[in-house]
Order: sequence, then C-alpha cells, then structure tokens
Amino acid sequence: MIDTRKLLLGACMAVVLGPSGASGQDFEWEGRVAAGDAVEIRNINGGIRALAADGDRVVVTAAKRDNGRGDPADVRIEVVEHAGGVTLCAVYPAADGHANECRPGGKGRLEAKDNDVSVEFTVRLPAGVALEAKTVNGGVEAAGLRGDVIAGTVNGAVRVSTTGIARASTVNGSIDAVLGRADWKGDLAFETVNGGITVSLPADAAARVRATTVNGGLETDFPLTVQGRFANRRIEGTIGGGGRDLEMKTVNGSIRLKKAG
Repeated sequence: MIDTRKLLLGACMAVVLGPSGASGQDFEWEGRVAAGDAVEIRNINGGIRALAADGDRVVVTAAKRDNGRGDPADVRIEVVEHAGGVTLCAVYPAADGHANECRPGGKGRLEAKDNDVSVEFTVRLPAGVALEAKTVNGGVEAAGLRGDVIAGTVNGAVRVSTTGIARASTVNGSIDAVLGRADWKGDLAFETVNGGITVSLPADAAARVRATTVNGGLETDFPLTVQGRFANRRIEGTIGGGGRDLEMKTVNGSIRLKKAG
C-alpha cells in the first residue's frame, strides 16, 4: 500500500500533478512503496537516474528542458498508483490525433512525435523496493540500490549496481551491471547492438552462460566449463556447476563476465 503525502489515490487511477519549483517546469512526488513492490519510470526523451534513499520513502523528481521543438509546459508527469507499486510517466501531447496514456506494466501509449522536450528523472528508493526504468533517448543509471532492477533504453548507456538482481537492454550504448544476488528466476539477459557488456556476479554464482558478439572479445573471471564446439565469438558453458540461464549478447562490442568485488 502506498501512502503519499500529497494525495490518496485509488488503484489504477492516473493523476496529473502540477509542477513545483520557481521555474514552473519541475516535478516532485513522494510516497511509500512496500518492499517487494516496484517503482516504474517510463520516459521518452531524457535519462533516468536512481539512487538509494536515506529513509523509507520514495522520492521522484523530474526536470524538463526546452530543446527547440515543443513546450515543456505541455509535457506532464502522470502518476498511477496500483497494487504492485507506482508508475510515473512523461506524457507528451497527442500525436496524430491519438492521446498518450500512462498505464502500469509497459502498457498504454507513449510517443513524442516532433517534440524534443527532454525530461530528466531522479529516483530515490528505499531498501527492498524494485525499479523498472525505461526510456528511449537517454541513459539509465542506477547506483547503490537495494532491490531488483530492470533497466532499458534505445539510445544510451545502462549502468546498474544493486544488492539485488538486474536485467538490462539497450541498442546504442554499453551495459555495465553489478548484481548482489544470483538466485534469479527464469532467464537473465543483457543485450545491446552497439556497445560492450560487463556483468559482475557474486563469486558463488552458478549459471548456464551464453555469450555472443560479432565484433569484440569475450572474457570471464569465472572458470567456464564448455562442452562441444564453440567459436571465437560465441561461447556456451557453465559456471559454478550450471543452473540458471544467463545470456549476454551484442554485435559491436566486447563481453566481460566478472566476479563482483
């Protein structure tokens, strides 16, 4: 259950909070999210930065910037509180007559046609609260978190360090992820096209590893047991006796699997 200082919202109700700050362009939301639930940030133009909170409340701020096309005042931040946490979106004016909509779980519609106003999100998360951070044009940085992380962008780098589990993807950018746990469920994937991938796991991690690159090298700190044939740019094997699936895939860049710490 979420207890926000500003409004008590019904489940799945979208709310537009007005700007705060002297410039009239900044946004702030603060509330409680239960451990195990998630804060979801959905952006289009601009980066997302996440840090550990000192207390037990989530604080999200956003700063808008005029880059020449579009009015920052027309881009609003919507908040949707729901049973699994809270979702915050940068919602741009309607494009081609279709209104944009912020909905949890990556649903809804978010586009920014002919509008390059940027929104920079900063998120502070208490221990145990998960983060799902997605943008299109901008980097994602999550430093020193204490919960699970899903991070994704199209044009930008992804940097994640957490005591939990992380997943990350981009197209044009590198990935650097440090995980504090190795008991993930299902597949764990790190994928990009133009950029290197570095993944750091606990020393006692056990996994089935698939690493693929076209233009780049492959390195590992872990003893890797390989069976059958393998090529210079593709390796399949196990670390720590195998178990869960770990996939790292790029086209232009090197792949490094490291022991954390």
